Amino acid sequence: MTTPDHPSRTTPTDTETPVSDTTNPVNDTTDTTDPDTTDPDTRRSPALIAAAVALPVALIAGIVVAAVVAGRNPALEPVALGSVPAPASGSPQCAALIDALPDKLGDFTRAELVNPAPEGAAAWQSADAQEIVLRCGLDRPAEFDAASALQVVDGVQWLEIPGGEGVDASTWFAVDRGVYVAVTIPHGLGPTPLQDASVAVSTLPAAPIDPAPVPVPGS
Repeated sequence: MTTPDHPSRTTPTDTETPVSDTTNPVNDTTDTTDPDTTDPDTRRSPALIAAAVALPVALIAGIVVAAVVAGRNPALEPVALGSVPAPASGSPQCAALIDALPDKLGDFTRAELVNPAPEGAAAWQSADAQEIVLRCGLDRPAEFDAASALQVVDGVQWLEIPGGEGVDASTWFAVDRGVYVAVTIPHGLGPTPLQDASVAVSTLPAAPIDPAPVPVPGS
């Protein structure tokens, strides 16, 4: 009986080279670098960035605040006072009053006077350069007569003489101290500056008032 021919089978041997994987790990371009291991010089700390932003902002804010403060408190110049008739300005009473004057009248601060400064005079300034002026030893004001209305502030009798046209201030004369003291105060400041001036003027001894006679109409 004839045995049929069968195709021969090939059995792989141990020496046969297997098909290689087409993926080449050497050529893989995927970046596997750990971001935490990056060079520190190439990274920026969030705190460092915040500080870099905050510093110029703080500097600008400081400049703005300084400008505002400078605007509110400008450098004030010494006050120049002209001479007026004041025959008793060199008296001991006026010298004592000048020594007793406060550094502040309300919100106004004692100011330096331009030399040569008149005797028996002082001034105070506000931040916006308004002025209060005091003079001691003046002549009796022409407006002061027996019919004048006086106001008493802290025991001192004052005569108010409003400023003329275009003058937004009144001059107050203390008329009961033996020497006449005048304080010129801008309008709208309230009673405090005159009250503070009265405290100083009250240190002088009181004296009887000496008004002029009431004018006779037609005389």
